[in-house]
Amino acid sequence: MLSLVFDIETIPDIDGIRRLQELPDTLADADVANIAFHQRRQQNGTDFLPHHLQRVCAISCALREGNQFRVWTLGDEQATEAEIIQRFFDGIEKYTPNLVSWNGGGFDLPVLHYRAMVHGIAAPRYWDLGEDEKDFKWNNYISRYHMRHLDLMDVLAMYSGRANAPLDQMAQLCGFPGKLGMDGSKVWQAYLNGEIKAIRDYCETDVANTHLVYLRFLKMRGHLTEAEYNTEIALVKETLSSYSEAHWQQFIAAWQ
Repeated sequence: MLSLVFDIETIPDIDGIRRLQELPDTLADADVANIAFHQRRQQNGTDFLPHHLQRVCAISCALREGNQFRVWTLGDEQATEAEIIQRFFDGIEKYTPNLVSWNGGGFDLPVLHYRAMVHGIAAPRYWDLGEDEKDFKWNNYISRYHMRHLDLMDVLAMYSGRANAPLDQMAQLCGFPGKLGMDGSKVWQAYLNGEIKAIRDYCETDVANTHLVYLRFLKMRGHLTEAEYNTEIALVKETLSSYSEAHWQQFIAAWQ
């Protein structure tokens, strides 16, 4: 079964916030976001916006197929949110991969659900609960306890939010690079600065970390022997070392 590791990066949905708050078009995007952040802090002490007010600005994937491993970001820097979300669900429609994420059940997928609704995107394969294919009744993308979508954070925590761990720290504890220079809290400012590539690069390194932690999980489950695990790790390191982009060179340097 094909496994696709994925991660998303988000920014405030400025157009949606304007509409809901009835804010004028003349108000700068940063000011619109600050109003939403302030209201959120007043409500629950954090400026992290609710899922339906997030807008997807990057989706990165890691895929192990045949003799190859690769990491990429959907679309190009000019792609619209609707285009990259459509690409994500089109891939599921065509290949039906097992999805792997870190907190994908708690964040990434709910955001993708809301944004797909906003853009009118169809994803029948993803939403199949057994009506079209009987096997999906017992193993689908939606159920928390099925493996067609494996939320590594959720599973390792025994589905208890009190036991959740950050990807960055778990990656480092397992001997992998973890986050390098950026985290989710810096994405909005990077977007305002026009640093779309930096956001995409960061998303790619996050998905690489997730893939590496996933390999360690497969070894723990007995799905990879020690020799097979070492081969998989070597393939990832060899592949990423062959990429010329600066973020991959930094990633490999931190992995030594």
